[in-house]
Amino acid sequence: MSKGNEWKGIEKALDTLNHRGPDDQGIWRDNQSNIVLAHARLSIQDLSSHGHQPMVSNSGRYVIVFNGEVYNFRQLRSELVSKGLRFDGSSDTEVLLEAIEAWGLQGALSRSVGMFAFGLWDRQERTLTLARDRIGEKPLYYGWIGRTLLFASELKAMRGHPEWEERLDRGALALYLQHGYVPTPYSIYRGVYKLTPGTSLSFPLSMRCPDLPAPVSFWDLRQVAEAGCVNEWTFTDNEAVSALDDLLRTTIREKMISDVPLGAFLSGGIDSTTVTAVMQAESNRPVRTFSIGFHEAAYNEAETAKSIAGYLGTEHTELYVAAEQVMDVIPRLPFLYDEPFADSSQLPTFLISQMTRKHVTVALTGDGGDELFGGYNRYIWAQSIWSRIGGLPMPLRRAAKQFLQSVPPQKWDKVFMMLGSIVPQRKMPRTPGDKLHKLADVLAAGSPEEMYLRLVSHWHEENPVLSGDMLSTVLTDTARWANLPHLVQRMQYLDMMSYLPDDILTKVDRAAMGVSLETRVPFLDHRIVEFAWRVPPEMKIRDGKGKWLLRQVLDKYVPSRLVERPKMGFAIPLDNWLRGPLKDWAENLLEEKRLRDDGYLNAQQIRRKWREHVTGKRNWASALWNILVFQAWLDAHHP
Repeated sequence: MSKGNEWKGIEKALDTLNHRGPDDQGIWRDNQSNIVLAHARLSIQDLSSHGHQPMVSNSGRYVIVFNGEVYNFRQLRSELVSKGLRFDGSSDTEVLLEAIEAWGLQGALSRSVGMFAFGLWDRQERTLTLARDRIGEKPLYYGWIGRTLLFASELKAMRGHPEWEERLDRGALALYLQHGYVPTPYSIYRGVYKLTPGTSLSFPLSMRCPDLPAPVSFWDLRQVAEAGCVNEWTFTDNEAVSALDDLLRTTIREKMISDVPLGAFLSGGIDSTTVTAVMQAESNRPVRTFSIGFHEAAYNEAETAKSIAGYLGTEHTELYVAAEQVMDVIPRLPFLYDEPFADSSQLPTFLISQMTRKHVTVALTGDGGDELFGGYNRYIWAQSIWSRIGGLPMPLRRAAKQFLQSVPPQKWDKVFMMLGSIVPQRKMPRTPGDKLHKLADVLAAGSPEEMYLRLVSHWHEENPVLSGDMLSTVLTDTARWANLPHLVQRMQYLDMMSYLPDDILTKVDRAAMGVSLETRVPFLDHRIVEFAWRVPPEMKIRDGKGKWLLRQVLDKYVPSRLVERPKMGFAIPLDNWLRGPLKDWAENLLEEKRLRDDGYLNAQQIRRKWREHVTGKRNWASALWNILVFQAWLDAHHP
């Protein structure tokens, strides 16, 4: 490829990432090594030209393209200045570069508190190193495209390479349909991978296609979890509450450092309310908060969020959206996420991000609280359920499953409504029929771990992908499981290894960065993660409630009456929409001839589920949404 064409292609690829960095662009080339680095910048720290990237270290040895934030950069900078280093600007990127110069890559990474993905060219060793933050807040794809090694924050920047081949990985597709996301390290394309969180990957210039080195860990969640369970805190309840409160104040204070306007997503749940409350306690002016509401009462959290904002005194903005506004986002999904991604809360997440970006450039979120402090319903009742069903004969369990699922969810909802005068409304699940069907699924599980896999899978009993064998993941490879004593801890670990980075964090990053909004996740500061793994299970789940310790911290800021309600999240009435306003759109994508002609999916299986859903016999919304998102993605990228 000639030099002129090479630069033209890089500029075009860089333009595809303009939403991630609309404020500045830069391209750097090493003429001797044919290494090209390009960066699109969203200016957060040091808005001047001193923050421009790609950035070269003072010695000239290192060149970096960096996405994310190093929250403790001021402390690192002070330490480096004391050693005689000088700085031209005030950006965290410059601090990280000089930290690598002073302490080496592993030393700098171990000292850094942050979320990041970066590429680092070492001109002395002639080695390119990629690195990704500990939990996986920021994305990083890489792979050999023809004879060129490419890496990028999003697949769209790689797709424009002249040697790019649209080679779908059917094994990755099978994983996507099972979970609603493509798990790390796979992508939807063969030969293109996601870098594992907490690792770095080095490519010497002498390396040639198709060789790929093994990632090297600089932080290992498995080690953290196992060590934490062995060395549990011996705090009293009051000591634990005080310790977590102090740690949250420290980490959230760091994450409020910004040279641009900053706010917070406020859903009204325990996690986002805790983050907002601590932010307000650490701020000398009202914090900007944002929430989204629905006109369907069963899915609306906006009233709760508004009450909490009023109590805390935040400057609150809310957006009520109709079904039509949410559905208008659907055509954008294939381009926001690049590969199939089917967590339906991606729709309201994009809308709240879009609204928030009109007012601020950075927003803090409450993600991660469930995984760390035992918030998911499955944590609360999984052990109890297994203790009751584990000893029952399998034929009896299968018969019970068949009976429970023979009654449509809507009919079970009516049964629970009849119990409304007996069971307090606050204890009534929001969609009891659906939850009962999900409970029926686990009755046929052969072990607690299989029960968990059924809970987090949408197509666990059948694989609708033609000639697509399921690939191994941390969820199925028992050799990669942590040695943890409690079922709840094992579920938390697997969630943090897969569901959290590949679903939750992917959803928020692409939705927010799609409108040039940076999100920060205080609960995923590795110091809080390490603290949480030393907290004994009885401080997380107590008296049938999750997040006990976190609730005690929140009680110091907000009355419990404002937040005590059933867990909701950014849910939408997807099951009803697929039978109503989305029915024609779905029918077109699920047309039998179309499915057969595409050649990827088992048309008969899918049509059966679609008929059962439309008639109300079963609620297959999640499984069908995965199919629909894939079909829409296929239309957009492979017409």
